[in-house]
Amino acid sequence: MSNKSSMSKMFYGLALWSLFFACQPKTEFDKVKERELKSGKVVEELFLDLSFGMGRKDFFGTCWEWNKKGVLTNGAHYLMVLYKPEVPSGKEVNMHFYPSFEDNKLYFMPMEFSYPAWFPGNEEYTVEKLMEDVMGLLENWYGEGFFEVTNKNKTVRAMVRVDGNRLIRVFKKDITNVRVEILDLRVKDLSDMIQKDDEA
Repeated sequence: MSNKSSMSKMFYGLALWSLFFACQPKTEFDKVKERELKSGKVVEELFLDLSFGMGRKDFFGTCWEWNKKGVLTNGAHYLMVLYKPEVPSGKEVNMHFYPSFEDNKLYFMPMEFSYPAWFPGNEEYTVEKLMEDVMGLLENWYGEGFFEVTNKNKTVRAMVRVDGNRLIRVFKKDITNVRVEILDLRVKDLSDMIQKDDEA
């Protein structure tokens, strides 16, 4: 078989593969993300005066100001900053967070929530109750409009919201923790968030 014939078959195969993915139906998430990115809307606010685009120095300075007021402390967690937000149920909740930077600009904010009073068998402190509290908190911060996304076999579920460039994803990490990830879509895409989940 000539090299020319082999090359032709290879390019034909690649074209069919590309066409296959191009013809896959878009999910609700794909449609919402595409619409929001095309809108040109820019949303940089996160919480507690933190925002996309701020440098490390500004991030630490802002956290230090909240620390002096007793709002933020150092947490015994790989996400090093601890905040205790008020949630709808009134229960005590720990929220640990620490961002990632690209070119010294904050673009990704992972957070993990837990009940300090959790123990096995206590129905008042299940991860399902925690998820309700976290969603209530986030809707208070960012408004309603979260919707559920799942993988093909519906074994993995998350709640998401997209506002312009700001993507928020919320899911149960394990039996005691709910994880929230906020990503600046101008810098990275969802696949980068999923990769960070694997590293966490």
